[in-house]
Amino acid sequence: MDGSHLKFGLHDSVGHHVTRAARFVERRVENNLRNFGLTRVGWCVLLAVAEEGKKNPSDIAEFVGIDRTATSRALRVLENEGLIGREMGRDDRRTTEVKLTPKGDELFRTVLPACRDANDHFHAKLSDDELDTLRALLAKLTEGEAD
Repeated sequence: MDGSHLKFGLHDSVGHHVTRAARFVERRVENNLRNFGLTRVGWCVLLAVAEEGKKNPSDIAEFVGIDRTATSRALRVLENEGLIGREMGRDDRRTTEVKLTPKGDELFRTVLPACRDANDHFHAKLSDDELDTLRALLAKLTEGEAD
């Protein structure tokens, strides 16, 4: 036996290609964000609040795709930097509402073009049909999987 039946075939693995692509995309985004003193998670939290209207830490965690501990840590950093504020919920005093501060809103608007540029770099490599197919295939791969 030649042992070929024992090979894994890393470069044939979907996981390898997905991970590698994600690393390149994340690196480009993170390099742009670093110029503004933000992390990718911090940016995603700002995006959740500014663009999606997420106010509850649980909703933010779900939107970003991180656990509550990572969300709490990101919120604390953003709050310490004066980018967000946290208040007791108006309807339910046991809840917390997250809001952008004027400084956070200004930073969000300033950073948005840099993040769009990072995404556009990769989107330009694919046609609209290819992008739609890629999104559908990635959604199919993760369907039914828990974070």
